[in-house]
Amino acid sequence: MQGKNMKPLLFFFSFSFVPLFFSSSLLFFSSSLLCTLCINTISSSLLLPPSFNYQVSVSLYLSLPFSLSLSLSLFLYLSLISLSLAKSMTNKCSSIQTYLKVLIVIVISRLMSILGKPASSSTKTVTSSVLPQNLLALDLANRLSFNSDSINLASTDFGKLVQSKPQAVFYPSSHQDIENLVKSSYSSNRPFSIAAKDLYVDVGGEQLWIDVLNATLQYGLTPKSWTDYLYLTVGGTLSNAGISGQSFLYGPQISNVYEMDVITGRGETVTCSKHKNSELFLGVMGGLGQFGIITRARIALQTAPQKVKWIRMLYSDFSVFTKDQEHLISINNNENGHNHGLDYVEGSLMIDIHLSSLNNWRSSSFYSKRDYREIISLATTNDGKSNIIYCLEVAKYYDDLTVNTIDKELELLFNGLSYTPGFKFTKDVSYVDFLNRVRIGELELQKKGLWEVPHPWLNLFVPKSRISEFDSEIFHGILGKNRSAGPILVYPTYRNKWDERASAVIPDEEIFYSVGLLQSSGMNDWEYLEEQNKEILRFCDKVGIKYKQYLPHYETKSEWVNHFGAKWVLFKQRKTMFDPKRILSPGQRIFN
Repeated sequence: MQGKNMKPLLFFFSFSFVPLFFSSSLLFFSSSLLCTLCINTISSSLLLPPSFNYQVSVSLYLSLPFSLSLSLSLFLYLSLISLSLAKSMTNKCSSIQTYLKVLIVIVISRLMSILGKPASSSTKTVTSSVLPQNLLALDLANRLSFNSDSINLASTDFGKLVQSKPQAVFYPSSHQDIENLVKSSYSSNRPFSIAAKDLYVDVGGEQLWIDVLNATLQYGLTPKSWTDYLYLTVGGTLSNAGISGQSFLYGPQISNVYEMDVITGRGETVTCSKHKNSELFLGVMGGLGQFGIITRARIALQTAPQKVKWIRMLYSDFSVFTKDQEHLISINNNENGHNHGLDYVEGSLMIDIHLSSLNNWRSSSFYSKRDYREIISLATTNDGKSNIIYCLEVAKYYDDLTVNTIDKELELLFNGLSYTPGFKFTKDVSYVDFLNRVRIGELELQKKGLWEVPHPWLNLFVPKSRISEFDSEIFHGILGKNRSAGPILVYPTYRNKWDERASAVIPDEEIFYSVGLLQSSGMNDWEYLEEQNKEILRFCDKVGIKYKQYLPHYETKSEWVNHFGAKWVLFKQRKTMFDPKRILSPGQRIFN
């Protein structure tokens, strides 16, 4: 019986070989398409990177040569199956099941081979390759985010012109996490790229900057721009500008904020940035508290250094002093973003020099007793009078990687400077001690009961073109007539580091000087310092020095209108928009 049935069975399978060849190819393509659709769906639901989806899809669609060879293999394989089936008609049903099982297994194997290999040269990848398994297996994996919002936020730079989507976004909990991530890439057979992008910290407006510093240092990070004194609130400095010796490089603190939460005079909490509710954002920046109360600020961060070379150089000629200052701040970042110049540049005056004037609250921790004697000797003329000495103060950050090159870098930076020979003083301090340098002097004055006293300070922004006149007529003139009652700062910065749309006002010239008369007095004798400040302002107005007050104080509306200049109309409009009933900051008497 079996012999009679074998010939028709062989004929049946032989007759079916040709259509089977084409049907197998068709089935393979159908299965490939089905797999591609499944992969697209899975990658979307699991938030796999787009390159994963694209790479597998293209590989499947470009598999025509493979499918033909697979079909031929199926042809031969099924021929063997048909011969085995010819021996027994009773196995007909099971043979169909075997055929289907073999086909399905081959298609899945093809898919697995694509996932396990890098893309072929004919496959165009949109982003970098899939993250390696050794990274996903580490404890760091739970700090990787594949969330689409996180990825989209990290894929666009500030210019909004270039997009490059990462595979994932890493949220470290410590400095060690970042170190482990880099080590993981370095030790991998397939190293993956890492880009530190838009590092920031969200802080409350009521937080002190010293607390922000201590918190960010736990992650090996730090804000870029500072004030000289760190025991000020974040909201307070951002409402003015926030300036220091880093401003020439990074701009004031208001130039280093990405986003804020602000409670307006309408009682509304508004999240704002340069790209969202920008009128409020720009208005609050240096807005003197007139448009809202800052409750949260997103502050830009960078990698924190470990140590600081802190240097002071003395000059007796003001023009040489300012020339060297301007030269040092001109050494800007190179095209790779690495700072080859200094990280901090300030300057100060020593007027009527004696031991107590050198030992003020900004210098108490710097000079030695021997330094005091040498400086007093330099400043004393032959007739026993005192000259003004100008102090150029700079800092360069470094860490373990640059400890052996930092002195050479400074030597190159100082080449050509014209400070008085033999009067360069250097200290090597920690990053924290440098930033918190004013605190030491404050604590000493607190012990003596001399900190909680009147501080009739005057802070001005003076155009570069008039700073020499300011020296001759004010430093040597008005201030020279009276004994110094505190530190006097003078240092240059750049206009282009400030956002002109913000409320803060600065002179029109590209380079201007920050001049700070940080004087103090007893509880009953501050009036003469206040009158001295008014005399300085009257002189500037008389000779046409177009200064701008920082931390301004005026008594009339016309003075405020003059202070804001071309920004007054916009300033007034923003007040109507965000505080129409004039509830906020009435003490400055801008609108009241």
